[in-house]
Amino acid sequence: MAIDIHWIRDDVSLAQHCAEWQRLPYVALDTEFMRVDTFYPIAGLLQICDGARVYLLDPLLIQDWTAFTALLEDPAVIKVLHACSEDLEVFLRLTGSLPVPLFDTQLAAAYLNLGFSMGYSRLVQAVLGIDLPKGETRSDWLQRPLSQTQISYAAEDALHLAEVFEALRPKLSAEKTAWLLEDGAELVVNLRREIDPDEVYREAKLAWKLSPAQLAVLRELCAWREREARARNQPRNRIIRENSLWPLARTQPDNLVALARIDDMHPKTVRQDGEFILTLIKQVAATPASEWPQALPEPLPMEAAALLKELRAIGQREAERLDMAPELMLRKKTLEALLKSGYPNGPYQLPESLRGWRRELMGQALLDSLAAQPQEEQA
Repeated sequence: MAIDIHWIRDDVSLAQHCAEWQRLPYVALDTEFMRVDTFYPIAGLLQICDGARVYLLDPLLIQDWTAFTALLEDPAVIKVLHACSEDLEVFLRLTGSLPVPLFDTQLAAAYLNLGFSMGYSRLVQAVLGIDLPKGETRSDWLQRPLSQTQISYAAEDALHLAEVFEALRPKLSAEKTAWLLEDGAELVVNLRREIDPDEVYREAKLAWKLSPAQLAVLRELCAWREREARARNQPRNRIIRENSLWPLARTQPDNLVALARIDDMHPKTVRQDGEFILTLIKQVAATPASEWPQALPEPLPMEAAALLKELRAIGQREAERLDMAPELMLRKKTLEALLKSGYPNGPYQLPESLRGWRRELMGQALLDSLAAQPQEEQA
């Protein structure tokens, strides 16, 4: 199949095309990038399909992304992507903006109960009956010239994305389309919400087992690691490996030999940042107790599992009624946050993470189910 491919390699051409695309109801977008040893993705290629032609944008040559930003933010043009969290990072890094409204075909498949978290090739096969060639995903997208195989792979992806959108969209009710776009907007909001380095420690494995004094060390180590990863543009694990954080906070070594013995500690970290890490630990250990974070709540006990199952069943019933993938309904983290708000005897509060249509549809049912639990069962 011959695809009509157009290259865009300069600012003027990009601006002209963006003006044309802004007159369309939708554009399908895809990106190819490299992220081997950097914190931020490096864009290698951007693909746009208007439903008929595919345009390949060269981010190594284009300097001015103003017109493209206007297209991304144009509320009248739907931006179609698939499983787009990394693509969003590429757009944000390259242009400083993010696509709205956003229609994610992976989510659309779940709303139509075709499958949850479907990979792109599987979705194209299920919807269009086309088998996509694999093989170029991991290739070097920063090399120039790109190989013919890379070019057709990238163009084909964008073209089929538009075809999948045109096949799925008519099958979605107005209600489901609105919910899908709401989920897309949520993805964008979450990505815009810059991670606060001082809050990262809350997500660290086993952090709840540490005392407030140890947590103070973990908080500073996690915050420093996050800031350094961004500043050096290196993956977090290049700064300090994930598995070293907890033992560092727990044992608080005071010399390089003890530091080097920490679980999973990379010798390069000891050489490059060892003295700094030891100083940081020492400084935090000297802070007054009033500045330590509070102990983190323990995970829910095993006995809560049955309750969790009952709450999940509420989502499953709604999914069956609406013919949607059950995984779309209630996230495990949300249900755990709900239980933690009042376990074992209540009162319970709906967590902030339960928003929009999910809250309207299932919020009250969740609270009613918890209120109906016999007290002794929960004790």
